[in-house]
Amino acid sequence: MLLAIVVPCYNEKDVLPVTAQQLLDIVQRLVGSGVISKESKIVFVDDGSKDCTWELIENLCKENPQNVSGIKLSKNMGHQNALLCGLLRAKDFADVCISMDADLQDDVSVIDEMLNLYRSGCEIVYGVRSKRTKDSFFKRITAHCFYKFINMLGANLIYNHADFRLMSKNALNALEEYKEVNLFLRGIVPMLGYKTGIAYYERKERAAGESKYPFTKMLLFALEGITSLSIRPIRMVTIMGIVIFIMSLFMIVYSVVQYFIGETTSGWSSIICSIWSIGGLILLSVGIVGEYTGKIYLEAKQRPRFIVEKRI
Repeated sequence: MLLAIVVPCYNEKDVLPVTAQQLLDIVQRLVGSGVISKESKIVFVDDGSKDCTWELIENLCKENPQNVSGIKLSKNMGHQNALLCGLLRAKDFADVCISMDADLQDDVSVIDEMLNLYRSGCEIVYGVRSKRTKDSFFKRITAHCFYKFINMLGANLIYNHADFRLMSKNALNALEEYKEVNLFLRGIVPMLGYKTGIAYYERKERAAGESKYPFTKMLLFALEGITSLSIRPIRMVTIMGIVIFIMSLFMIVYSVVQYFIGETTSGWSSIICSIWSIGGLILLSVGIVGEYTGKIYLEAKQRPRFIVEKRI
């Protein structure tokens, strides 16, 4: 089979040489053992890096023209768009693609197991973390809550799976049919419906450089995933509105009864609490509806998800 390993990169000058060497060793070993074609490639996608990442990719392509290729996007399009660009370009020549991040936290030795599962009939193989012992307590709890919450909303995310996965040409052709601009590949890929497998691994520390996903960016990424995959938050807003309306009817009846029996008292605290709670709920509801409206606006424009400036 002809394998393509797709690696999106953003300001990865510190770790890229190490990553490239490890992946080249894997490819050459698999070629030598006859598992994959000698034309198999590592596809580095530069997502508008501001450092010398692209220059490093160019050098790697010159040094290893048979097994390394590069794609340079015109600007920073975001991790998911860069990843999709690499996958869709790679599927034109590859039988199977493996996507992974450039920081080497994903265990490259699991690639062998992924290919074995592919040969056994799996069109999609998820790389899943076996444990999160190296994460902080806060990160473990928030990640667990996110997966539980988004699956409760109707998604079908694989717990402890990020973007380390194998996809066949058939699966990538199906993925290409999804035209939305607001991408959340972790939620879209399970929708494809092909036979899947799971390869467990222990996530490592970042080899070099700094993480490109601080807490605020992870929070925005989670919000993107929730609003891209499900309309249940809007339905929850509707249900909350109905519940509060019914409660207000009871409060009106209660106030009228209290007035006629002469037990009316000034309730400053209860009024203030009611105003703040209902006001907060209204703002939250408007925010959720606005988030979906904004996504509809972006989808209606049908802007390109990525623009390729250069390919090697």
